Amino acid sequence: MSKLLDVEYQTLGKRRLKEDTCKKWGYGISTYKGKPVQVATYKGLDGKVVGQKVRFPNKSFLILGNTKEVPLTLYGSHLWPNGGKMIVVTEGEIDALSINQAQGLKWPCCSVSNGAPSAAKCVAANLEYLETFESVVFAFDMDEPGQEAAKACAELLPPGKAKIASLPRKDANEMLVEGLGADILTALFNAKAYRPDGLVYGDDPDLWEKIKTRDNMISIPYPWEGMNAKLHGIRPSEMVVLTSGTGIGKSSVCRELAHHIMQTKPDEKVGYIALEESCVRSSLGLIGVEINKPVHLDHVFNETDEGIIKEGYDRTLGTGQVVFYDHFGSMENDRLLGKIRQMVKGCGVTTIFLDHLSIVCSAIEGGDERRRIDSVCTKLRQIVEEMRITLFLVSHLRRGEGKALEEGGKTSINLLRGSAAIAQLADIVIGLERNQQGDNANLTTVRCLKNRYSGETGICTWLEYQQDTGRLLETTLVTPEPEDTNEF
Repeated sequence: MSKLLDVEYQTLGKRRLKEDTCKKWGYGISTYKGKPVQVATYKGLDGKVVGQKVRFPNKSFLILGNTKEVPLTLYGSHLWPNGGKMIVVTEGEIDALSINQAQGLKWPCCSVSNGAPSAAKCVAANLEYLETFESVVFAFDMDEPGQEAAKACAELLPPGKAKIASLPRKDANEMLVEGLGADILTALFNAKAYRPDGLVYGDDPDLWEKIKTRDNMISIPYPWEGMNAKLHGIRPSEMVVLTSGTGIGKSSVCRELAHHIMQTKPDEKVGYIALEESCVRSSLGLIGVEINKPVHLDHVFNETDEGIIKEGYDRTLGTGQVVFYDHFGSMENDRLLGKIRQMVKGCGVTTIFLDHLSIVCSAIEGGDERRRIDSVCTKLRQIVEEMRITLFLVSHLRRGEGKALEEGGKTSINLLRGSAAIAQLADIVIGLERNQQGDNANLTTVRCLKNRYSGETGICTWLEYQQDTGRLLETTLVTPEPEDTNEF
């Protein structure tokens, strides 16, 4: 161990620290290689000196003595080795002396050894000691590094033990110099228990206030009453999965929903990402819903007066309510997620239609399909929650046993292609069923497979495709399927 310096204790006028404070804490002045320095003598809990931290006028420092042990020692902890009711931890030695002097040198206080950058490491090395106190108050500098360090330190302690003080000045010594010793004590007394991000305690007084004043979730009704009866509307922060076999009409349902939202909420915008079709095809689909003509078909487009199509355009796309992403085929998922964020933040979009999941995942190289879908769905779910949007996500079903899905086979949440994450992360899962070769080839059964909001599942309604208008209209002409009463 290198030789330690002889230290003289005296009043530090600029810091307003009294001689008896400095002597108690072992903080004094000396010279090092002919230069004036301040010296903090570090001691272990047994009272034995482990080293000194030497501070130069330019605020640089060096350690004398045990260079490994000093950085992991809480300065001043030897003064209160046996625990107690409360201890204050500061970001630096001067602040620890300032707080303790304001307390009349009576109550436990200590400092981390090397400021904010290494604070958590120092606290982690002393958890056993700190846990001998009922509460630990972190009174770090009020700048961003200090407050971030305080949070990092608080997270190391058991829930409810750590508190973070809010000082009306940059640090405790600045308050002492300004004669605000009493305000230091007030700040320590009013320190709030640290609540880690993401954790809310049931007894938190703020929770009851939030419950009382909660916003009633504003919903947009679906265009079909049968769906409203079970789903109770379209809500923000929800991910709705539309699924079926191939060619059943998922994209048609998306266009009907997008058009309905635009008409119901003219002040809201829709983001439409259809990866299997061009922006022109998507545009014609929305215009067709508006004018009740399937103008995506060439012969219908050619037979329809251009003025009528233009009027449909003006009432839909021309309102500025729709934002497309002009891309056909697979793409990098991070780029897609970036475009969704841009649509929401930059364009004011509140509802996103993404058609469909398999194409997004096909762009990801490496790994199996399940893991790719897991990754994409998790990121989409995070965006839905973070940005409080509604996401309609189209997903395919895999082939099951029994009747083929394209021949009217019943949809099931277990048939979602690729990963259970789709069902787990979705709020609503809607299955579409249609027998493309049957007598009612234009009739689609809409079945709710999952409903996190109310728990109601089963058949919602039936939609009939109108060949002349290209619209999906709700019908009640279908006899409901019998309930399965067999308990075995």
